[in-house]
Amino acid sequence: MALRLRRRSFLAGLLANCLPARAEIRHFRIAFANLDETPGVTLEGLGFTGSEVRRSFELAARTLPVDMFYFDNAGDPARAIMNAETAIAAKVDLLIEYNADADANAEIARRLAEATIPILALVDAVPGAPLYGPDNRAAGRIAGRALGAFAVENWPGQQVLGVLIGDLADPGPAIRDRVQGITEGVHESVPTLKLASLDTGGQSVRADALLAKFLQTERGQRLLIATLDDLAAVYAKNAIEMNRRQSDCVIVSQGLDRNIHGGVSEKKEIDPNNRGSVVLGSVAYYMDRYGYDVLPLALRVLAGERLPPRTATQHVLVTAANVFREYPPFDMN
Repeated sequence: MALRLRRRSFLAGLLANCLPARAEIRHFRIAFANLDETPGVTLEGLGFTGSEVRRSFELAARTLPVDMFYFDNAGDPARAIMNAETAIAAKVDLLIEYNADADANAEIARRLAEATIPILALVDAVPGAPLYGPDNRAAGRIAGRALGAFAVENWPGQQVLGVLIGDLADPGPAIRDRVQGITEGVHESVPTLKLASLDTGGQSVRADALLAKFLQTERGQRLLIATLDDLAAVYAKNAIEMNRRQSDCVIVSQGLDRNIHGGVSEKKEIDPNNRGSVVLGSVAYYMDRYGYDVLPLALRVLAGERLPPRTATQHVLVTAANVFREYPPFDMN
């Protein structure tokens, strides 16, 4: 028995001397400066919050060799610059910057360049940094195509009118690109379709009253309705049901946030058990999953790889048929 133990000890020592030591994986210090985590504030004209975006980074970081530093820019350009300075002082390896102010982003880029710290921009461009974010025009085009295809299949030869509902006066490029994409997409199938505009002024709840009034004036029309956010789609749906127009209206929305989809025990518009809803679907933006896409890009930058100038979110039309594939219900056994 003693001889056997000595042989095992000898073999263990031999293997320890012959095999290379296990290389330690370096942990990178990555800072994420979020746009705005103020409670109640939503981002990009959609229903996602800054807390949801941050949470996606927290979850994604658990399995990656990163130590995360989190900052809230609180929608304030001056605070964004101050947060960048704090990140520099913390000697981070990379900064992920989500800030909408172009002047502040230019100053942040200058200061980070002086500190030789790379930047990855989120949604809004930072000079010299690769950008990750939505392709609003492509997302709009997906919605427009879905509405046009529905009209061709279900209402051939009938009078059809298009309706855009949302914060249409927003001067930002995101809304403009979504509207352009919707228009282009629907005209591929219904080239002569006219589009009416109902501006909610950034208050999605107004979609109910605006559409109710519009329905009173357009009684003989089939309506293809494109809402620019999911909450507006929910309120538009209420107006349709109150006016008993379910048979001649259909809605496709933008965002796919928690306002419109949910778990098994939640009654939502996009649900396999709610196929009679006038909400055909919503185009996903996956802002609550940004961390899973962005952190791998950051690690590629830190590995010395040169990223393309822009990486776009993959947008998908989500309906009752595929919603649980895209967002499995959290309360399903």
